[in-house]
Parts: sequence; structure tokens; C-alpha cells
Amino acid sequence: MSFKDLGLIEPLLKALDELGHHTPTPIQAKAIPAALAGRDLIAAAQTGTGKTAGFALPLIQLLSQAPPAGPNSVHALVLVPTRELAQQVSDTLRDYTRHIRMKVYAAYGGVSLNPQMMALRGGADILVATPGRLLDLQTKNALRLSGIRLLVLDEADRMLDMGFSREIGEILAMLPKRRQTMLFSATFSDPIRALAATLLHYPMEIDASPRNTTVSAIRQSLIPCDKQRKLELFCYLLRTRRWPRLLVFAKTRKRVDEVLTSLRYSNVSSDAIHGEIPQHARLAALRRFNAGETQVLVATDVAARGLDITSLPLVVNLDLPVNPEGYVHRIGRTARAGEVGEAITLICADEALQLSAIETLIGKQLPRREVEGFEPKHRVPATGPNKPPPARPEGKNAANAKAKPEKKKKKKKAGVKPAAPAAGRRSRQKSRPD
Repeated sequence: MSFKDLGLIEPLLKALDELGHHTPTPIQAKAIPAALAGRDLIAAAQTGTGKTAGFALPLIQLLSQAPPAGPNSVHALVLVPTRELAQQVSDTLRDYTRHIRMKVYAAYGGVSLNPQMMALRGGADILVATPGRLLDLQTKNALRLSGIRLLVLDEADRMLDMGFSREIGEILAMLPKRRQTMLFSATFSDPIRALAATLLHYPMEIDASPRNTTVSAIRQSLIPCDKQRKLELFCYLLRTRRWPRLLVFAKTRKRVDEVLTSLRYSNVSSDAIHGEIPQHARLAALRRFNAGETQVLVATDVAARGLDITSLPLVVNLDLPVNPEGYVHRIGRTARAGEVGEAITLICADEALQLSAIETLIGKQLPRREVEGFEPKHRVPATGPNKPPPARPEGKNAANAKAKPEKKKKKKKAGVKPAAPAAGRRSRQKSRPD
């Protein structure tokens, strides 16, 4: 099957050919014809499956013959959870509209509001926005939502996870009732189905992402290591295995800074992305990494979803995420668009319960691997769906484990009882050494 078989117009086919996209992915093959037919959609698509094109291409084609949008108005709205995803989706839309006259704007927080207000004065065909910034623009009377014909919620599950339920409700109340709506999510969770029930009209359901699974093209493995030696082990692996390009995930901003300092001390070209880094600096770091100017990108979970990193061969988890679903989203940065990839997790004994939850979620036990020349101080017990973490001792053993050790009584030495020293100052003086 080709993109031409999906009914796309010639300007889009030309753009896809120039971008090197010749064969649609499963989610694209299912979503594009349905969207072009005017159907509402609810689609579950795993990260890296090409879901952005699944809604972007029909969105562009449906608007290609529309009249220009009026001042401060837009024809189509794409809601996304993060600034990074807003930038990437808008860039993708601009790539596809290279042979079609169409205004595509992005609106997100972390940058000045005034330039975005000015850009919307002349209207837009497609606006990609985060919920908070969209409401800011509406409050400032810089945006009218009454003319929206098409609505897309991208990564809707993450928007709910990030606490945008109230904002989404406010936005939906301002939109016209008659519109075409497409909802894309990683899974069909209960909250997503509840949201879809309020949004969609007789939707077509597309499931291109089996629930809670990881891409089969990702080779996953664990390396047991002492907690205090994780960074040391990572640097050892980076040096000995000569990894060309990789994304490293750490739990906290402080941890990211520690890794970055260590890498730069070792003269490894590296950048970081986390919440305290300004938006323009984060985008610049991502551009350098995609361009191959830096070898290592270190990030917190802010980069786990939504970042489009091209041809990434390796993801390393220096720390496990708080939620098991975070593991799936992290490693989904590799093996995208039909490529293969690898995910390595450095695991310590303190993370045994988190690991058990991850292995239960993905339905398999991850293989353990040893590193030659680097001996871990502690080993992590095997866990997983069939091997739960060791239970606490029960019964008699539990009583023994909880019982406090008794104080040992001093035993008197057997034999002749020593004579008591003579009383008086003289006897004490004689007992002193010479």
C-alpha cells in the first residue's frame, strides 16, 4: 500500500516523497481514510508509530480548500500536553504543507505571550497549542474558538495525567458542537474512554498499539549495579562500548546535572533537558542532538514522551521512573518508524519493587546482563510476573527476625578468686607500674 492509495492529494504526496515517506504505517493506513471521510476517531497508537501523520495529513487535506481564517480565528485546533510536542507537531505540519499555502502556528507557555498574540491577529488555518497557553490567549481576546471545524487531542492520556482535565473542559465548552474530532492516546484507559464519550460522535475506534506493551524491535536488558556506582558504571560503559549516540534518563534535575558534569569532565559532548532549563535552550539542545553535534542527551521524564528524536539507537535508564508506564514511554524514543533500537537499564537493589511493577506491566521478565571488568557490589533479585519480590518472613522466622538480641551476661572466670587489694594509699601506690 502507498500513500496514494489512501486518497491523499498530489501536493501532500509530493511533500511525503521529498521527505522520504513512501509507505504508510498501520495507524496511518487506518486513520487517514477514516478522517478524510469526516469520521470522528479514537485511536490508540504506540509512540513511534507515525500517529502525527495519521491526523496531520487528513487535517491539511480537509482544510486545503477552506477560505482564509478571519482575524484571531482558526479552522483547526491541535491540543498537546507539552511545549516540546507543540513545537514538533507544528514543524511536522509545516513540512507537509510545503506545497500548500497554509498558516500553521504554535502556542505554548515558557515564552512571551505577545509574539503569539501578534501572530494570531491575521488568523490561522491550524493552531497547535498547550491547554494553559490556549486559555491565556482566549482570556486576552487574542483567539476566538467559535470557527473551529476540526479538533485533535494528541497524547490525550498524558494531558489527563498532567492534570489538564479542568482546562480541557473549559476549552471544549467554547468550541462549536458541530465539528470533527480526533483523539489520539497511547492506551484506551478508562479515563480516556470517559473523555471520548463526551467528545466524539459515533467514533471509529482504531487500536494500533496493544495495551502496555513495548515495541518488539527494542532489545531490552538490565545491568545490576550498586546504587552508589551507577554513574561510574554508565561512564565505564560509554567509554568501553563506544556508544555513538544515546539518550539517558535520570529521575531528578539534580541527577541530570550530576551526569552532565561528569560527561563534560570526560570531554563527552552532551546536553541536558529538564524543567528548569528555558524553553529556547531545550529546543536548541534537541536540535544539536538530532543534528549529531552532541553524543549524549540527558533528560528527566519531561522528554519521555513527545520528543521526536530521529534514528536514535540507544536509550539508557540511569534511574527507574516512578510509574511503570514511564518506562514504556522512555524506551519508546528508540525503534521508531520501523527502525530497531536498544534500551539498557541500570538497576540497583532498592528498585526491585519498581522493576517488578514494570515487568508485570509489559508481561515479561527483562534479561540481566553482566559487565566484564566491572563487578557490582550487590545483585538484584529476579522479579517479574512469575517471580514476585521475596516476601517478609512469617511465623517462627518472623518472630525470630523481629526479636531483639538478648544482652549477653558476663561469665565469671573459673579458677582461684583473686585476692582483694589491701586497703589504703600504700597498697594503691604499689599497684602502679614502675
